[in-house]
Amino acid sequence: MSIFVNSDTRLLVQGITGREGQFHTRQCADYGTRVVAGVTPGKGGLDMDGIPIFNGVQEAAEETRANCSMIFVPPPFAADAIMESVDAGIELIVAITEGIPVLDMMRVKQMLNRSGSRLIGPNCPGIITPGQTKIGIMPAQIHKPGGPIGVVSRSGTLTYEVVFQLTGQGIGQTTCIGIGGDPVNGTNFIDCLSAFENDPETKGIVMVGEIGGNAEEDAAEFIRSNVSKPVVGFIAGITAPPGRRMGHAGAIISGGSGTAHAKIEALKKAGVHVCENLGHMGEMCAEIFPS
Repeated sequence: MSIFVNSDTRLLVQGITGREGQFHTRQCADYGTRVVAGVTPGKGGLDMDGIPIFNGVQEAAEETRANCSMIFVPPPFAADAIMESVDAGIELIVAITEGIPVLDMMRVKQMLNRSGSRLIGPNCPGIITPGQTKIGIMPAQIHKPGGPIGVVSRSGTLTYEVVFQLTGQGIGQTTCIGIGGDPVNGTNFIDCLSAFENDPETKGIVMVGEIGGNAEEDAAEFIRSNVSKPVVGFIAGITAPPGRRMGHAGAIISGGSGTAHAKIEALKKAGVHVCENLGHMGEMCAEIFPS
């Protein structure tokens, strides 16, 4: 099985006619994702590789029964694109766009809280259920279908590294999710951990965090009380100096909180197997997870 997306997911792409939108839409379609529509205002009635293009999400969803959107809209307009999908009742929205203003995302968050839509991202690589569907920018070839491990990460690049090592050990993945590293995002660690815990095909979980914020400490508390499956964790940024942002907008240590050491300690207290050398992640997972 999988979480959030599978072979039945029907995808529309907002910003499909831009350079990045075209490239990654083709990559997703080539993987087998059911790309049913694109949305670019003013270009309705055209198509890309046989994928019909619409002027708006509402029209596209009604015509094609799309239930998921992937967003490649420039930062100044991306929040409006997300909210357009929410307004159209799209169940899952995957926002790849980086650099969306925090104030814009606060407005998005308020709207999401009143809706039935789920947002993954922004500033994320997306989500993939190997062998079924890919919605995002991750390299498909490194993933191995068939489970039994779920992967959730704040870092796109580290997601790829973990998946590459798992596949190298012959360990398949149920679903891999990059939740993004912005200060305000949609789906969080706890959402994913809960979904993996309830997925019968997922037998273990890899969670990759980083400095900044308290998402990993909250996840550790949730794992302690609610997750029965083995969890392997990694925290990036152990050598980061306080007060300096490292990579992601949310990856900053401030006021003595959000340090890698505090997060590692919290995970260990929750029973998480913490990998402190990312180069050994695959070997560690092969030892800990059931075969």
